[in-house]
Amino acid sequence: MASSQRGGAETPVPDRPTKRELLGAVRSFLEQELMPELEGVKRFHARVASNVLAIVSREIEREEPMLRGQHQKLAELLDETAPPPPTLTELALGVERLEAELARRIRAGEADASPRREQVLEYLAGAVRERLAISNPSYR
Repeated sequence: MASSQRGGAETPVPDRPTKRELLGAVRSFLEQELMPELEGVKRFHARVASNVLAIVSREIEREEPMLRGQHQKLAELLDETAPPPPTLTELALGVERLEAELARRIRAGEADASPRREQVLEYLAGAVRERLAISNPSYR
């Protein structure tokens, strides 16, 4: 992040435009300028591209809180005691590792008769809802 000085005080200047603003600008261009000029398959592909930009924007907005929540819930389900990783990349890898372990236990039948069966089902349903909220927020 850059900084500027005014009257001797240094203040941080946020990076502008943000990733979300850039995505929004491209999406607006596609929807307002380009798509009205297109027909058929090209218009369809522009609509798909616009939808992809919207998904990426929602993912950027929700990724960290979603991963933190998933990590916490998975750690509880799997009796993991290590704290969540500090970086977003490590957090995503940690969730992936924990989900793989949960999948292994489910395949082994360990969740079928487990007292945590309902918790496993609740976690899975919640994880699907969170992912749908990003990829298709109108789906209920």
